[in-house]
Order: sequence, then C-alpha cells, then structure tokens
Amino acid sequence: MNTIRKAKLLQKRRWRIRKKVNGTSVRPRLCVRFSSQHIYAQAVNDDAGTTIAFLSSLDAELRKQKLKANIAGAKVLGTAFAEKAKAAGISSVVFDRGGARYHGKVKVFADAAREGGLAF
Repeated sequence: MNTIRKAKLLQKRRWRIRKKVNGTSVRPRLCVRFSSQHIYAQAVNDDAGTTIAFLSSLDAELRKQKLKANIAGAKVLGTAFAEKAKAAGISSVVFDRGGARYHGKVKVFADAAREGGLAF
C-alpha cells in the first residue's frame, strides 16, 4: 500500500516537472533515470517526439567498467553522455531530473555533463 502511494507521488512530481521542461531540436530535454542497478540518460526532442542521443550503463563500453547507480557511476556516465551528445551536435540542453531531488547522484551527473561541455 505504501509503495503504491510513493509511486503515485513520484508520477505527480514527474508531471509537474514536465509541465515546465520541454525539449526542442535546438535545446533538447536531457532526462536522467536511476534504477536500482543502472543509469539511463537520453536527449529528447519533444516537438518531434524523437530521441536524439541515448546512453545507459548497459552500453557495451560502459558495461566493462561495471558501473553502478551510485555517485561514481553517475560521474562517469555524465561525462560519457556529454561526449556522445556533442558528437550528435547537441551543445545545450534542458535538464529533466525525472522526479528525483537535485542532490547526490543526480547533481553529480548534471555537473559531469556540464564539465563534458553541455550547457544547461
């Protein structure tokens, strides 16, 4: 019963964020998701409904490093995602934290992406 309530509250936070954060082709939305074991990040053009760049800890190169969904893994994935986004022609994004608080691993991911060259 408590987990259902928490899931509903998380979904409400996601909807509240998505009302304000919208990605375009010039400035896509960078959404990050932390599961219990893995990290997923993607740049989305909401106008066209397409994903421009995607990277997760399940990627072949990153899987060799055995990344976990913690602060160290978030730093590595943030830097790697910034490189992939720059290769796809993305220089600035709008950050979507996916209902999570902006601290800990979410903040480390965002800072690593900024250091990698993304502007937001």
